[in-house]
Amino acid sequence: MESFRDGNNEPVKAKEELIFHCGFRRFRASPLFSQHTSADKHKLERFLRPDAALVVTVYAPITFPPASVLLFKQRSNGMHDLVATGSLLAVDPDRIVVKRLVLSGHPFKIFTKTAVVRYMFFNREDVMWFKPVELRTKWGRRGHIKEPLGTHGHMKCHFDGQLKSQDTVLLNLYKRVFPKWTYDPYVPEPVPWARDETVPLAQDVELE
Repeated sequence: MESFRDGNNEPVKAKEELIFHCGFRRFRASPLFSQHTSADKHKLERFLRPDAALVVTVYAPITFPPASVLLFKQRSNGMHDLVATGSLLAVDPDRIVVKRLVLSGHPFKIFTKTAVVRYMFFNREDVMWFKPVELRTKWGRRGHIKEPLGTHGHMKCHFDGQLKSQDTVLLNLYKRVFPKWTYDPYVPEPVPWARDETVPLAQDVELE
């Protein structure tokens, strides 16, 4: 489901319970937000961004596109706020949504194109497990793990250039995530909006 923010200033987090009006169906669920790209893997968004079109993924009964979709957030007082509008994108379960995690380490000893990195891992087995993954640094260097050193997570790494002592070594990890199975066809009726007609009393003003 392609969606975008529509005039709501409060943040909407991923896996937060929202109310869907999808075609002729109305239900509650906790969706995931992901980027709307042409790739086969899509990065998870932690919030519903107001400046870009996102895809909302949720478990729900099959409805065929292009059904219109309205997304509401329920306030604590029972009122419903419209947070997004869009249309149904697809009903297939093959969309891959991935969450990115970044591990960081710091150079301990620096040579011409190699460096000893610490604080990324803390045992030898983890270094061997993540050895095939590419490394990068905040200053744009690329490299890979050559071998572990000792038993406390130190590792010897090779880069395409000499590192700076203030640089940081990063390792990106990706994990597939799925939406929660929280489909609920029962949606409470919203509290009707009523204008407050009460006029506050004017304070007495002392005249000199």
